[in-house]
Parts: sequence; structure tokens; C-alpha cells
Amino acid sequence: MNRQAQSAILFVLGVALLHAGLTDLYLRYVKAGLRPLVLAAGAVLIVTALATAWYEWRSKKKEHEHSDHEHPEPRVSWLLVLPLFALILVAPPALGSYSAMRTGTALQQSYGYERLPKSGPLRLSLVDYASRAVYEHGQGLAGRQITITGFVALDHSGAPYLVRMALNCCAADAQPVKVGLTGQIPPVLKPDGWLQVTGAYTAERTKDTVNGGPIPYLKVTVAKPIATPHDPYDETWNK
Repeated sequence: MNRQAQSAILFVLGVALLHAGLTDLYLRYVKAGLRPLVLAAGAVLIVTALATAWYEWRSKKKEHEHSDHEHPEPRVSWLLVLPLFALILVAPPALGSYSAMRTGTALQQSYGYERLPKSGPLRLSLVDYASRAVYEHGQGLAGRQITITGFVALDHSGAPYLVRMALNCCAADAQPVKVGLTGQIPPVLKPDGWLQVTGAYTAERTKDTVNGGPIPYLKVTVAKPIATPHDPYDETWNK
């Protein structure tokens, strides 16, 4: 690959990273806290590309001053630039029900829980609810109206779960946390559709068929479809 193609690829990749970092696109790849690093990497790649192009221009200028012969270089290497435009033009879908039901729950006990208000309805992240339901045995949840959000996943028997994909760093290490649904479940549920579910804590739980991990339940009273959130991943389990 000639240096012109190298600099072009570096430049396009840098632009793609800046574009991802300045929009919500980067959330499809890494956790929100890594945004400054994505922007910094994009800037470094662009500067490197410009420096490489300038160095190549100076080298060729000197060659032309001392020789009348030009050496043709293969142009096929420029085709490597084309896939990089996909990073700018196409946003990859977030991991969904297919991955979730083929991966065991990643529910872990939290190092500490924030204090809940003593009364009134609760709006919790799915991961927070699942952790409190399993490892605190629903302490502070019983008798409360609880609202959580997630996407729908169905097991081989058609049993519904509400899921969030939790991640440590990037989408490559995303793992599901699942909450079983019982009670007034909508008659038709579409896998990967997002729901806001309101219900009550129940001590019912089951074991994940993939890894045997605990899956708590929520007794549903109201479930309504919602739009996919701008950040489809849940990182609250490992802040």
C-alpha cells in the first residue's frame, strides 16, 4: 500500500471517530465515559494522516527534481478506503434478544446500593432492580410501585424477559441482565421491542438456562412500548 492510500485511510478513520464521538454513534461501540478518548483518537489519526501526506508530497517533489521517471503504483489499495465510509454512514444495531438469550445472565452483586426513598413509586434501572431483588431479597422494594425499562426477549418456550445489555468497556464485552415478567403481560410481545414496565417486586425467581445464574421477576401491572433509548446499553452495574 502506498503512503497516499495510507494517509487517506487514516484520515477517513479519524473523521469517522470524530463523527461517532460528536454524535450518539459511539454508544454503539463503547461506554459513554470513553467519549473523550474516541475524540482524541480521531484527532490524532487526522493529524497523522496530514503529516503522512505532507511527507509523501515532499519526498515525491525531491524525486521529481532528480529524476524524470515516474513509478506507477497500484491503485487497488484505494479500495480499502471504501469500507471505512460505513463507519460514518451506517450505525450498527445494538446487541439484542438473539445475543441475550444465547448468553447467560451477567447479574452481579453491587458493592453498595444507593439509599431508596422511604415511600412512593420507584424508577430503577433494570440492573439495579435485578441486583436488589436477588442479593438484597427485595429489601426496600416490597409493596412499592416499580418502573424499569428494557427490550423484550423470549426463550424457547415463549416466556418473556426484559433485558438490558450491561458492559464494562465496549460492545464486544456486553452481557445481558434479565428480569422475568409475570402478571399482566401484553398478549403480543415483539422481540427487541423496548418496553417501560411498571409493576411490583415478587420473590419469584428462576435460573438462567445458559449459565444457571439468578433471574428475578417483576409482577407487571402496566407495560407500554417506548422508543429505543439513545444509549441502549446499561453500564450502571460497574461504575
